[in-house]
Amino acid sequence: MGSALVLAAAILAADVFLPQGGAAHDYPEAEAYLVSDDAEADVEAALGRAAENGKRAMIVMGANWCHDSRALAGWLGTQRFAELIDAHYELVFVNVGMPQSGDGHNLKIAERFGLDELPGTPNVLIVTPEGELVNADTATTWRNSASRSEDEIFDELSALADGKA
Repeated sequence: MGSALVLAAAILAADVFLPQGGAAHDYPEAEAYLVSDDAEADVEAALGRAAENGKRAMIVMGANWCHDSRALAGWLGTQRFAELIDAHYELVFVNVGMPQSGDGHNLKIAERFGLDELPGTPNVLIVTPEGELVNADTATTWRNSASRSEDEIFDELSALADGKA
């Protein structure tokens, strides 16, 4: 079973989908931004797996307090996205805290790939195993993930996987 499918199974098995107090929304919502003892090592491991498997790393920088981050994590945990991720990406979630208020975490990871500022959350960095950020123009534009459609998110990640975006 690929790493994306393992992640999806872990999310579902842990029952971490968060209810919105009965509020209806059009996306699955998950908590995925666990605090890692060494997020930089997690990213390095994802890049290593990407090199071994001929994939790209998908580094999702967000936070559990953020509904857009949870929405994106929820979509990524579905079967449709798990299959895309398993085929093309090595996925790693990085908790960034609340950088817009000065309480940011793991921001050196974004800086490493040329992003000096994270204006919101989440951020999606698609990185080659060699460390090239392929979506520098869109990496910080995901802060509206909760209002994007499933197809819109899927199409963008598919295009990035194929090198067409």
